[in-house]
Amino acid sequence: MNLKRFFTLEASRKRAIYLLKFESILILGIVIYLLVAPLISTVSEVDALSAEIVFGLLGSVGLWASAIGFEKQRSFGRAPAVLANLIALGVSYYMISGSFLLVGIPLMLLSIITILSSALGYKE
Repeated sequence: MNLKRFFTLEASRKRAIYLLKFESILILGIVIYLLVAPLISTVSEVDALSAEIVFGLLGSVGLWASAIGFEKQRSFGRAPAVLANLIALGVSYYMISGSFLLVGIPLMLLSIITILSSALGYKE
């Protein structure tokens, strides 16, 4: 594989669009699970669950908006995409240090690839 072609502006921009939309759909799936979970089991902290649902919805919408920014070749999508994935990188560190490798390592790889794609996918 030609690394120079892999890191070109257009390839990075397209990859960022796909990865950001994937992350947005993934978070939306988690929100749907959080909405269904109280129907299956008991919830001890309703306030915390409500806050997680709202935060997840905002994150999902924000990542989707970032992907749209990359599609329209605007600059407003890059910073939120990089920031959200830097947060995900920190979360993956704590997952890996807590021996939750099954989720921590894929999250780390996804966030690193998305950070690189987002950072390289926009030209001023």
